[in-house]
Amino acid sequence: MTWSDLALARLRAASGRSGGARRLVVELLGEQDCCLSAHELHDRVRARGARVGIASVYRALDGLDELALVQRVDLGDGVARFEPAHAGGDHHHHLVCDDCGKVEPFEDPSLESAIERVADGRGYVVAAHDVVLRGACEACRSGQD
Repeated sequence: MTWSDLALARLRAASGRSGGARRLVVELLGEQDCCLSAHELHDRVRARGARVGIASVYRALDGLDELALVQRVDLGDGVARFEPAHAGGDHHHHLVCDDCGKVEPFEDPSLESAIERVADGRGYVVAAHDVVLRGACEACRSGQD
């Protein structure tokens, strides 16, 4: 079962509804490899020809958030972004270009081990963590757009 299928089934069980805007938002989120804001989701859903209001996108995200089906990502710019929360705990971190705003996901098993080692060494059990690396992407550093 894909994340989208699971999310739609859980939304249907919780509210009795999973169609319309909810379905479109879930399907689009399920196709992404990184986080999107509500406005980015709205723009992409509308680009596919759907007539969905921004309020419907926010309601869909609220429902997904209440069921812990999305992870809210804070990149430090005041804009909430969302990506699927996978049951197995699989996740990635983010590289953010301060010049053009590009956001890229990355995974690093060594970083995950270091985080666990630091937490264990201080007697913590980490429930969740976010790593955001900020700087300039290669295109911005070389003067390209």
